[in-house]
Amino acid sequence: MKASELRSKDVAGLQKEVADLLKAHFGLRMQKATQQLTNHSQLGKTRRDIARAKTVLAQKKEASK
Repeated sequence: MKASELRSKDVAGLQKEVADLLKAHFGLRMQKATQQLTNHSQLGKTRRDIARAKTVLAQKKEASK
């Protein structure tokens, strides 16, 4: 997901996005552990998306103070 897409969301939407990404990352880790994961690059992409969403969320919270 692009940062511009994340910046258009409100704080509640960003928190939901982070929760969804964390859930998806957990699922990918479980697939890796059971050797069902075929595309290992998804793990890195999901981790970077989580970091991107958390960064935008922190920026929005800081701006609202």
